[in-house]
Amino acid sequence: MIKVIKPGLLSSIQDLGRTGYQKFGVIASGAMDPFSHRMANLLSGNEENDPALEITMMGPTLTFEEDTLISICGGDLSPSINGQPIRTWRSVFVKKGSELKFGGCQKGCRAYLAVSGGFAVPEVMNSKSTYLRAGIGGFKGRALKAGDVLETGKPSLQSLKMKDFLSKQLLDKAFVENDWGIASKLIPETVGNPEIRITRGRQFDLFTHESRIQLFNHAFEVTAQSDRMGYRLKGPALALSEHAEQISEAVNFGSIQVPPDGNPIVLLADRQTTGGYPKIGQVAAVDLPLLAQAKPGDALRFAEISNEQAQQLLIKREMKLKELKQGIFLKTRGGN
Repeated sequence: MIKVIKPGLLSSIQDLGRTGYQKFGVIASGAMDPFSHRMANLLSGNEENDPALEITMMGPTLTFEEDTLISICGGDLSPSINGQPIRTWRSVFVKKGSELKFGGCQKGCRAYLAVSGGFAVPEVMNSKSTYLRAGIGGFKGRALKAGDVLETGKPSLQSLKMKDFLSKQLLDKAFVENDWGIASKLIPETVGNPEIRITRGRQFDLFTHESRIQLFNHAFEVTAQSDRMGYRLKGPALALSEHAEQISEAVNFGSIQVPPDGNPIVLLADRQTTGGYPKIGQVAAVDLPLLAQAKPGDALRFAEISNEQAQQLLIKREMKLKELKQGIFLKTRGGN
C-alpha cells in the first residue's frame, strides 16, 4: 500500500489508453508520454500496459506502507526518498516506511511512477486509465487527494527477482538503486525547444502558401490554456486559402487542428473523438514523448517528414525497445 500525504499538482493513474470505444464517443485517455510509461513498467517487472502514476509539474509526497520495487521515468521532477535524491530510468527498491517526495521541475514536465504489480484499480471499459472530465477509471475517477491509500497488485516473477536481488543490498538504507538503467541514447531529449516531426494533415493543401511556410519556419509557444486534452499554441496565425465548411472526422493523438483564430491546437491523450477544425499536420508517433514533456512557455518547432519516414522511425524505435525488453529480462534472470 502507498499513502498519499500530498497529491501534487495533478497526479492520476493511467495505462496506455481506453481503445475500441471512440466509435461510442468515449475518449482514449491514457498516458501523455507512452514511452516513459512503458519504460517505468518494464523496469518494475510489469507488463507495459499496467497502470502507473502520471505526475505533472509538481509531484506528490507518498509513504510506502510495505517494501516496494519502483521506477520513475519521464521528466526530471527531482525525486527523493527520505531527503536523498534518487536517479530515474532505473529500478529502485524502497523500504517500508520511506517517504517519496518530488522537488523542482528540472526538465520535462511529466514523470511516471510504476510499482511492482501495478496499481490495483478496477477496469472500466478494458482500461484502468483515469478520464478526469467524465470521472471514470483510475482511482475513483479522479486525481489523487491527500489521505488516499493506493493498493498495489500482485508482483510478477520478474518483479520478485528484482526485489530479492536489490533487497540484499538494502542493509540499513531507506532505498537501493539498481546499478544499471536505460541508456541515455534511448531517452528522448527534452531540454531546450524540441523539434517535433510531423506529416501533412488531411487539409494541409487548403491553407495559404504563407501559412504552410510559417508552420515549418516559426516557433509556436505552448500557452497556459493547455491541458491533457490539447496544447493551445501561440505563433503566426495560420489561415485557409478560402473559407470552407469542414465535416467532423476522426482525430488522433498528435493531430494539429487550426480553429478560426489561426492558433493551432495539438490534440493529446484526452482529445475528443472527432473534430471539425481543419488539420494542417499530424505529429509522428515517435515524437509524442517530446510533445508530452513540453510545458506552458516552451517553444515548439515543427519539421516535415513523409508518412513513410514516420513509419520507419517508429519501427526502428520499437525494434530498440524489443531489444531493451529482452535485455532487462536477461539481466533479471542472471541476477542483475
